[in-house]
Amino acid sequence: MSNGKNRASWRIGFAYAGIVVGAGFSTGQEVLQFFASHGLISIVSIIMAAFILMFVSRQAAKLGYRLDAESHEGPVKALFGRRLGLIIDYTLVFFLYGIAVVMIAGSGATFNQAFGISPDIGVLILIVITAGTLLLNFDKIVNIIGGITPLLIIAVVIITTYNILNPTVPYSEVNNYVDPTRAPSKFWWFDSITYAGLAFAVAFSFLSIMGAGAAKHAIARRGAIYGGLITLLLMVLVNVGVLSIMPDANEVPLPAMLMAENMAPWLGTVYSIIIILLIFNSVVGLMYPFLSRFTEPYSGKYKMLLVVSLIGAFLISKVGFVELVNIVYPILGYIGLAISLGLLIRWIINKITKKKLL
Repeated sequence: MSNGKNRASWRIGFAYAGIVVGAGFSTGQEVLQFFASHGLISIVSIIMAAFILMFVSRQAAKLGYRLDAESHEGPVKALFGRRLGLIIDYTLVFFLYGIAVVMIAGSGATFNQAFGISPDIGVLILIVITAGTLLLNFDKIVNIIGGITPLLIIAVVIITTYNILNPTVPYSEVNNYVDPTRAPSKFWWFDSITYAGLAFAVAFSFLSIMGAGAAKHAIARRGAIYGGLITLLLMVLVNVGVLSIMPDANEVPLPAMLMAENMAPWLGTVYSIIIILLIFNSVVGLMYPFLSRFTEPYSGKYKMLLVVSLIGAFLISKVGFVELVNIVYPILGYIGLAISLGLLIRWIINKITKKKLL
């Protein structure tokens, strides 16, 4: 692959990883609930989730390219037919908006824990920046999201490595300090599969659109693989990092920030800014497919829906970040699994019949 095509694939990969990371584990709370709460077996759980995610993401990007998708509507209906596809389509849209609301609430918690700012003020700051960004064209949005992601990679590698090398308790004793009641279920493998579905559902719409925008089929599928590899690396680091700060991780809404503060108090502030940027990544990556599903991008109706949906997000965010994670994430995970199953079945049929839709 030429350097130009490889750069295009990495651009997709970084943008994709930025969305998954921001919504999936930048705060550490998500990793704590789905993985670390199961103890050391969570490392195996994360690797399993990441490989599932890489496979289905590759298929989604390929499908988006083949269908020249402008939203997730076309890919969903291609997988499930018009009637069932319509149900999954609207359910996915509803919960994508729900995840955006969770992330907006997370920004309020981050501003509050890091700077002592009222959560409401923090939420308003993010909403204003998000609104401005969503008025830009799609390529600029992808570039912004992809450009922020490398900051996370550098920060996570440094901060988690420090905590991994300086654990609060010996790793041999970690299982004595985890709280399994925080996990969505009591089965580590089930939570692994559910999380893979969640991360995929979060990125599916954006992946479909980015796949359609790729110049070549190979760029689309390779970009999804690159994004999956970046996500795998960061997930493992964050998970082991959270395990390294047990039992303190159970006591804070943002375990990742606690890891940064353990290294140096001022790093807690720096990492909080990175968390906010990543939350911004995810909110933009989730809101654009939501808005473009119902309106023509950048039209008057698009702008009106943007304003109404962000006002609604502000009001719903008052429920609280941790509570919203516990409610919304597992449900969206099941939706993602349904779409993943559809992609798997289509992939198998294509292999057997030699079709080339995907």
